[in-house]
Amino acid sequence: MAAPQSPGSPSPRTASDTVTLGRALLWPAAAAGLGMLLIYNSVGSAADDKPPAPPAAAAPAAPAPASASAAPKTADPGPFLPRSVPKRLRIPAIAVDAPFTPLSIGTSGRLDAPPPNDKNLAGWFKDGVTPGERGAAIVAGHVDTTTGPAVFLQLRFLQPGATVDITRTDGTVATFKVDTVETFSKAKFPDKRVYADTPDAQLRLITCGGNYDKTVKDYEDNVVVFAHLDSSKQG
Repeated sequence: MAAPQSPGSPSPRTASDTVTLGRALLWPAAAAGLGMLLIYNSVGSAADDKPPAPPAAAAPAAPAPASASAAPKTADPGPFLPRSVPKRLRIPAIAVDAPFTPLSIGTSGRLDAPPPNDKNLAGWFKDGVTPGERGAAIVAGHVDTTTGPAVFLQLRFLQPGATVDITRTDGTVATFKVDTVETFSKAKFPDKRVYADTPDAQLRLITCGGNYDKTVKDYEDNVVVFAHLDSSKQG
């Protein structure tokens, strides 16, 4: 939706205003092995969002007792899948059910934003790993647009243990489990932590958060969900 207006302030911006990614995904060659910098921008206010009912927390499995005679083991990278383009995103805890659109780096060197005229659309960085492959797959979505609340309006309310299901073109459904949900200032975004390569299959869900700055027409923070591949099945 349009930026919140205080009494006596100018009228809201129109739908013709450009939705940009501002300080967006930069791809300098020096960062190729370290990840990338995404500062995901949107427009509007999330003032009318309300937290959903918290999902039931699943108790973590107890670790198996160690055997004194057991040989040392190498780190288990966990489950992973071959490359396959994502088709649909479902997050039951916050009622997300949305198709994907591929995102790429534009001529400005920044990640193109998902189309602003579709509120129920998730973007996937198509030149990165696909969800389920080893590495950190990057998914971004608007918190809102000039037309109202968008797909990731309630992303910040996700809790550790919540599940994220991604249906892929090969027919598999990759289920990710949320590890943490964190908010970072865009001015101090931890790009290495968010985008560093990983030996296991991980997922990052990213949207805007924090206060909306009407002067620069942008949110001050980013909300990032860190998740790992927990299981997969045929859809």
